Amino acid sequence: MSPAETQQPSTPDDPIVSLPLLELRDGLSDVVEDEAALTETVEAFRAGTGPVAVDAERASGYRYSHRAYLVQLRREGSGSALVDPIPFGDLSALGDAIVDTEWIIHAANQDLACLAEVGMVPRQVFDTELAGRLLGYPKVGLASLVSEVLGYRMRKEHSAADWSTRPLPAPWLVYAALDVEMLIELRNAIEQELRREGKWEWAEQEFAAILDAPPREPKPDPWRRTSGMHRVRNRRSLAVVRALWEARDQIAESADISPGRVLPDAAIVEAASAMPADRETLQKLTAFKGRGAHRHMRTWWEAVDHARRLPDSELPKQGPRYDGPPPARAWADRDPDAAARLSAARTAVAEIAEAHRLPTENLLAPDTIRRLAWSPPRDVSLEVVTTFLREHHARPWQIGLTADVLTDAMTSEAPAKPLD
Repeated sequence: MSPAETQQPSTPDDPIVSLPLLELRDGLSDVVEDEAALTETVEAFRAGTGPVAVDAERASGYRYSHRAYLVQLRREGSGSALVDPIPFGDLSALGDAIVDTEWIIHAANQDLACLAEVGMVPRQVFDTELAGRLLGYPKVGLASLVSEVLGYRMRKEHSAADWSTRPLPAPWLVYAALDVEMLIELRNAIEQELRREGKWEWAEQEFAAILDAPPREPKPDPWRRTSGMHRVRNRRSLAVVRALWEARDQIAESADISPGRVLPDAAIVEAASAMPADRETLQKLTAFKGRGAHRHMRTWWEAVDHARRLPDSELPKQGPRYDGPPPARAWADRDPDAAARLSAARTAVAEIAEAHRLPTENLLAPDTIRRLAWSPPRDVSLEVVTTFLREHHARPWQIGLTADVLTDAMTSEAPAKPLD
């Protein structure tokens, strides 16, 4: 019997809101880690009915790769399954068994890549996190939505665990199994709410866009995302950051260890700021006294020394490469007309988002608004703005809500407000 049949969640009118703890309906099943068990699981999920709840656990913060270390599934008539992908490498047989049904995934853009890596690629998806955003929920984490929509409290204690650990402890497995325990019920309740608010077609377009999105392009100069970079003041020091970051990245990738566990960002920034003249000085820096940093000290010094000797022509530029508009805070001085357009566009889009209980960024990507305001089409018209939005991957529902007001904003001559 399900928790929903045995306990009733508290209502907002109760004097004390005490949510029942979500428990596994069928108990904890064995981890699927051999061919016989996988074959049985494939057939069980092929024979099930309705959508499939799918989740994956990675070892972010522990491993360099973003591979899945556990895949969880649940389907009506199939029960739940915990599949260890490591012994198999390829789970395409499992993916093929459920490919013709809808996959319910929370925050799909986080899991689709690692699922595809093991051969599991959906043709239809329902993203409960994204749906929660469209409905205006202030908190869209899985536990928050399960609590708000279904009235059950979920465990959170193992969300940052090292899922590459083997064998996986039983409490971790219970935590993982609970992630798909009520996804189907959550999906159904959210669909009803989407239809009630007239947002179902919006959600369908958003879900389709998730699957149609191209692979993410690698960001240029990833070393510039080193935490604490604001303390690095000159191009020579930037070269030290780049050299240490690249050396660390090679070691981390080779050993499949999270880069921060090889050498913390604080050590990179400290070395760049101190600009040590020799290896002995480098290893005396506070952030380099840890065992991890000391293990590769020769590599760190070679990287620093290489950066110190670079000719000026090979030093990195002070600012990152970017093909878009300049920072909005500079617009008022550089192009007051563009600043007025951006202010008008932001205000109009924010008002529409508020009226429909949407986060502004889910109504229209902020970067799209900036690009339109900075370099608007020569002949502004509703048709031209609509084409611009479509070319920047706005969905039909987004265009329908914003194209008119953005067209008006592109001809705005109102004084611009200070822009952040």
